[in-house]
Amino acid sequence: MLRIIGVLLLIPLLEMLLLVVLSTYIGWQVVVLLVVLTALVGMLLVRAQGRQTLRKIQQKTARGELPADELLDGALLLVSGAFLLTPGLVTDVLGFLLVIPFTRYPIRLAVKKWVVVPYADAKSRGFVTGNVYVDGFPTEEGAAGVQGGPGPGPGPSGDTYDMDEDSYDVDDGRE
Repeated sequence: MLRIIGVLLLIPLLEMLLLVVLSTYIGWQVVVLLVVLTALVGMLLVRAQGRQTLRKIQQKTARGELPADELLDGALLLVSGAFLLTPGLVTDVLGFLLVIPFTRYPIRLAVKKWVVVPYADAKSRGFVTGNVYVDGFPTEEGAAGVQGGPGPGPGPSGDTYDMDEDSYDVDDGRE
């Protein structure tokens, strides 16, 4: 948690330092124009990529397929739009990395591998990746068949019943 807070505090500090250094070399008017221009161009790119991603989502759902990659692209485009609207050049570079398709693809793969799959695997107890406990039911001791656990055996009274078709009559009211 402290690392996240540190990163969130470090980004505005880097933005301010970069803007101050650039304004001493090229002038503050050019720096402001550059920040506004990158935000406008970036938002146009986000809009175009968002429409294309929405079209892909609609096509996949029409075919009955799950648009998992396209939904993740949509989330990355949402984050890139937030980065591009934040004034500064460091966040604009991050936003452009997320909005351009050939740089977004490896980022999407990394997010899927290190964020989405582990989260879904933790929520589904291993069904997403197939790391499911398959040797009976796990217990707190880690062994199956502990007294009182699920499995074959006598019922609570110790009796077993044979429920073959021939061994019982069903009274359905007809004679």
